[in-house]
Amino acid sequence: MNILVREATADDAKLIAELTRAAWAGKVSVTSSGHRETAVLVAQHLRDGGGFILLVDDAPVGSVRWLPLDAEPDVWEVARMGVLPGHRGQHLSQHLLEAVIHHALAAGIEEVRLAVRSDQPKLIDFYTAFEFELAEELEYSHANPLEPAPVVMRRLLRR
Repeated sequence: MNILVREATADDAKLIAELTRAAWAGKVSVTSSGHRETAVLVAQHLRDGGGFILLVDDAPVGSVRWLPLDAEPDVWEVARMGVLPGHRGQHLSQHLLEAVIHHALAAGIEEVRLAVRSDQPKLIDFYTAFEFELAEELEYSHANPLEPAPVVMRRLLRR
């Protein structure tokens, strides 16, 4: 299995929207806005922040995005990380998360945050393995107001 993570470009917006919707299907609550992901929104996220696409044997199977916080540009929020159902259970999402962390370190970012949905608490252990810590005092800026608030985790990159 040949695994490659590459930085997304504006031309990847449609692909990332499709990957997100497919990765969310049957996995994340139907009320999640990820099920209605559009290329327009992805293109905006790529302009404002960035993203990565995960390829296995040259086929796109996952993606992730990050956005700087408006009030704290040295803090990135990870958004919409997902892997297609046929490729789960192979620890592939760690490649996406590691790519964001390494990119943030290279860019001099102070902190990376992500949200764990209330219906996916097992992800807390996964993110803890990558040195993320619970930060329940923080709110996720992209939280869906129609759903229970997610738990925020953070990883400090400069200590």
